[in-house]
Amino acid sequence: MPGIYVIAEHDRGFVAPATHEGFTAATALAAALSEEVTAVCVGSPASDFEATCSRYGISEALILDSPLITDYGPELWGQAVTELVKSFSPRVVMAVGTDKGNEVLAQASARSEMAFVANCITVTYNTSWEITRTQWGGSLLEDVSIDAETLYLSYSHHAVEPSQATSQPEVVLERLEVNLDPSLVRSVVQGRTSLTEGTTLSTASVVVSGGRGVGSAEAFAPLEELAELLSGKVGCSRAVTNNGWRSHADQVGQTGTRIAPEVYIACGISGAIQHWVGAMASKNILAINTDPEANMVTKAGYAVIADLHDVIPAVIEEIRLRRKVS
Repeated sequence: MPGIYVIAEHDRGFVAPATHEGFTAATALAAALSEEVTAVCVGSPASDFEATCSRYGISEALILDSPLITDYGPELWGQAVTELVKSFSPRVVMAVGTDKGNEVLAQASARSEMAFVANCITVTYNTSWEITRTQWGGSLLEDVSIDAETLYLSYSHHAVEPSQATSQPEVVLERLEVNLDPSLVRSVVQGRTSLTEGTTLSTASVVVSGGRGVGSAEAFAPLEELAELLSGKVGCSRAVTNNGWRSHADQVGQTGTRIAPEVYIACGISGAIQHWVGAMASKNILAINTDPEANMVTKAGYAVIADLHDVIPAVIEEIRLRRKVS
């Protein structure tokens, strides 16, 4: 049956946070097109799959089932989605443009020989699909006009703010047994290494980042202290990792981690385009820099033109004072 089918990204029994963005985008698009939304889970459903569907106002859910699907595998998942398209001829098959989401849709669109538009930020339909999407890691916006009976599309990660529905419907869950080629098991997750636990750089609501202006690895100590006070995480620019002051795991940018915190505090960061790509989804940006013409300063919503080594300790002292008073 036609409609909008949105793929739920899940891992080790739980729905991934990016799926909340996908469900929000799918319900908004469906309302604009007067279509129904079906949430799709490839393989065994996450324990919170139905509850998540309900929270985002989705009443129809579909499990793509096969004994071959024991974990994530791009070829298996892509073929499963292809079988879905053969069975239901949906109008749109969509996901969030994470590495996994884009990989699965690329596999499925290639196998079904149908159009795929990745990393969209706006999608409308009149007599054809009119789409704006990001290119070059977010530094370029491209307008796309396309005709397609079935369109594969992914929304750029962090382009949509998750928004739960006002009412939570009961979810009707169905299963579709998909016939998959056993040879596709050749690419599947066989093991994982846990690098972080709890809040990560990509999920933190507050990120305090330092650039070349911090001066040394030791000089990151005040930034660490501020991040701890704000229950946030410390990030850095590529110049910092190149100097060996911080691990690459802390790097914010096109070749590092893309973040979307409520508050991003950029300390001594010039704001090269590669860094801006990783930070541009931040809700509020505060730049601390001695250069009023720095790219990060001009793009930030708020700026302090001063030496970060004076500003950060003063902010820490003020936070501690206010908490003591309260």
